[in-house]
This record gives sequence, C-alpha cells and structure tokens, in this order.
Amino acid sequence: MKRNQCDPPSSVRAQGLALFVLLPVLAGCDGVQSALAPAGEDASVLATLFWVMLIGAVVLFTLMNGLFFYLTRIRVHAQSETVARWLMIGGGIVLPVVVVGTLLVWGLSILPDHRQGGDGLRIHVTGEQWWWRVEYWPEGADEPVIAANEIRFPAGERTELVLESAHVIHSFWIPALGGKMDMFPGRETFLSLRPTRPGTFRGQCAEFCGASHTWMAFDAHVMEPDAFDDWLAAQTEDAAAPASAAAERGAELFGREGCGACHAIRGTDHVGTVGPDLTHIGSRTTLAAGRLGVSQSDFQDWIAHPDALKPGVEMPPFDHLSDDEISDLARYLRGLE
Repeated sequence: MKRNQCDPPSSVRAQGLALFVLLPVLAGCDGVQSALAPAGEDASVLATLFWVMLIGAVVLFTLMNGLFFYLTRIRVHAQSETVARWLMIGGGIVLPVVVVGTLLVWGLSILPDHRQGGDGLRIHVTGEQWWWRVEYWPEGADEPVIAANEIRFPAGERTELVLESAHVIHSFWIPALGGKMDMFPGRETFLSLRPTRPGTFRGQCAEFCGASHTWMAFDAHVMEPDAFDDWLAAQTEDAAAPASAAAERGAELFGREGCGACHAIRGTDHVGTVGPDLTHIGSRTTLAAGRLGVSQSDFQDWIAHPDALKPGVEMPPFDHLSDDEISDLARYLRGLE
C-alpha cells in the first residue's frame, strides 16, 4: 500500500511518541513538591543518592543485558565450566553484594545528618485530622508562637522539628527540603532541616490517615533570616481589630455562633484549642490545610460547606447563616493578619 505523503515517517512518529512519554517524567523533576529540585541541604543529599542509584541501575542493566546479548547472539557456542562458574559467582553474588553493600553503608552514613541538632529554632508539629498544629519555640522562649497549616523556616539555618500525632499515624514530608518522617500518637519523632533557597514549597502528609488524607497539605515558606525574624515577631502580636463595619458584624457572629469554643484568637475571649489558632489566619497563604486559597469566596465556601470540601472534617457547616452573615464572618477572618 502506498504511504500517504502527508503521513510523517515512522522515525518521526517514534520520536514524537518518546517525547510524549518523557514529558511527565521531565515535568516531575521540578516544582514546589519535587524531591529532584532540592532547596535544602538534606534534600540535596537525598537527590544525590537517587541519581547515584539510578545511574548504577542503568549501568548494571546495560552490563547484564550486554553480556546476555554477547553470549546469545555473538558468541553462541557453549562456555567452559570455569567461565560459567565465574559468571554466576561474579555476576550473581559478588557484584550485587558489593553494589548493595556500598549503597547501604553510604545510606547509613548520611542518616545522622538528618537528625543533627538545630541552630536554635525548634518547631513542634502535631498532625490532626486533617490539619497541622504548629508551635514555634525560638531559643530561650518561655512559650511558643502558635500557628497552623503552614510552616516557615529561616534560610541557611538548621531547624529542629519535633513531630507527633493526635489521633492516627501521619507522615511529615516536604520533598524539596528533606526526607519524610512518620508521626505517631503518644510518641515524639525528630527531624531537622536546613533549607538553603528562599521560596515557597509544598508539604504533604505521606501516610494514609483517613477520608481527607489527600487534603492534608501545607505551604513551607523559606525566608531570609531577617524577614523570618520580623514575621515571627509579628506572629506574637494579638489579633487585629475589625477594620470595617462588616468585619465588626463578623466578629460578633464569631462569638454568637460559638466558634471560640474550638478556635483561639489572641487578644479576645476566644481560647478554644480543638481547631486551628486563627489569630493571624488572614496572613496565611492557604485555607483548610491547603484545600483552598485565601480569597473572600474561599473563606465563604469553607464556612458554609466544610464537610463538602473536606470529608470527615470535625468543623460543622454554617449553612444556616444567610449569605450576608457568611460574607461578614469571612471578612472578619480575612482581616486577621
């Protein structure tokens, strides 16, 4: 059959198919949640370990298949018993033991680096269902600076992370900054990270923990040390007063609806500890542990229908409020910067 002149040659089609297959792979090498685009000392070590293992696997695959091709296609006659024995011993025992043993020793040698002490700042992170309770303990502090659902680090400094869980097993992971660490109820685990590049990266619970496991994420902000110190100082301040009539109505609704039984807002009578601290929620970059942004409509959607956005969440819906009341409440919360 005569080929249509408009049809591309088979080699071009093959190249196009290969490129199409490789695009997702290449895209996964960068981004805010990529372990292959390290922004921290610990992640760089892990990325190097990955590339060494990948290159080693490719070399081993090439050698073994090259040997197989040589013996079955080029030198096809029977091998002597001595050659066969050394091929089995060398290729089947000695080579795997040397390669795997070397990787094991190297891997164990770098493990203590991820558990070394920090430069002063300690952050306690508790995995809730399904959000993150965060407490900053600067060196010498008598009480923590409380936040939620995002974590900020000073660039170039090693920060200690004390991890625990309130209910079920979670796993704390910021791929661009370091490896993951499991979090257990009733037990503290430890991790330290040294971010090196300012930016915003994505963290995620890496252990299935229930209905809204997918929606248990957070932003990790790496800041210049001076900017971090200014931010931390601002976080110690009480909540901002309502800046408009709508925000004032929202503040009244917050109290009337009993929101303060679950949430704390410093500088007010609301001291609940069941849910996230909302003192400076307006300064965060996401809402509901990465589920939404922080626009007016995002706040309104979350207040009215949290159960629809995050299955199994403990926060009840406030869809009994009018649209105007939900708007006022959202405006008050957005103003808490």
